[in-house]
Amino acid sequence: MMTSVDTDLIRVLADPLRLKIVTLLARETLCTTHLVEETGAKQTNLSNHMKILREAGVVDTEPCGRFIYYKLRPEVLAGLSEQFAALADSARTAAENKRACP
Repeated sequence: MMTSVDTDLIRVLADPLRLKIVTLLARETLCTTHLVEETGAKQTNLSNHMKILREAGVVDTEPCGRFIYYKLRPEVLAGLSEQFAALADSARTAAENKRACP
């Protein structure tokens, strides 16, 4: 049985800055100002990355006055983790199967 992994989500998380953002948001809900301070990214660059994370469903936004707070959606990461766990389980059984060379 072939196990599929969400390659679009992997592409989103593969970017070093986005992965850093996700790591920061795994610890606490942060606003754009905090994320700019923590990552050293320019506001416009950070906003573009946040848009990608929002569109991928990795983060939710929470308006607070003139600020927007971002929080991680852990179920999205858990889903990806489950996909990799299923792939690992498949690899364990595949180790017992060896296709004969022609």
